[in-house]
Amino acid sequence: MGFSLLPKETNLFILFGKQAQFAVDAAMLFAGLTRKGNFNTDTVQKMHDIEHQADEICHEIIEKLNKTYITPFDREDIHRLATELDSVTDMIYTISRRMMVYKINDIDADLIDFSSVIEKSVRALACAINGLSDSKRPQTTLNACIEVNRLENIGDTMRDAILAKLFETIHDPIFLIKWKEIYLFAETVLDICEDVAHVVETIIVKQA
Repeated sequence: MGFSLLPKETNLFILFGKQAQFAVDAAMLFAGLTRKGNFNTDTVQKMHDIEHQADEICHEIIEKLNKTYITPFDREDIHRLATELDSVTDMIYTISRRMMVYKINDIDADLIDFSSVIEKSVRALACAINGLSDSKRPQTTLNACIEVNRLENIGDTMRDAILAKLFETIHDPIFLIKWKEIYLFAETVLDICEDVAHVVETIIVKQA
């Protein structure tokens, strides 16, 4: 098939919106599982289904990018936005799977709080990404990016406090290693959200 000479803004924006929604779905499911302490084969399979659908959208965006000559913003930014947004859902799935593998089904108040921050960050990120289609209101999109950055800072503080408490209260080294990894992964989700927000900010600056 040949290249399209016409811009495909609508198609790309719709796909980015779908990709962002899958990230929100994953964050919501993760928050629900932490509240119930219910990481098992069936529930983690649901997370895998979301992750797989998000992967397919990412591949579709890249495929369209390869077939479209004129794009709504820089090709490099489109590719980076798609792949890093996909990484958000991938990492949430990774945490969920690791909880299942480690057989951690305790209802942990700190993880519940952290999952809430993750969900808020992913929702703000989805707002920022959906805002890219409305170039007349860039400040709304930038405000959403600022919120993602704020939540990442909160996550840093929470991670340090939680890890300090773990080292003080947990004496089983294996159990400690498991929980340390879970919280490092959880904070990584917020780091990736911030990375995606930076891509969105870059796109807005270039379009100004």
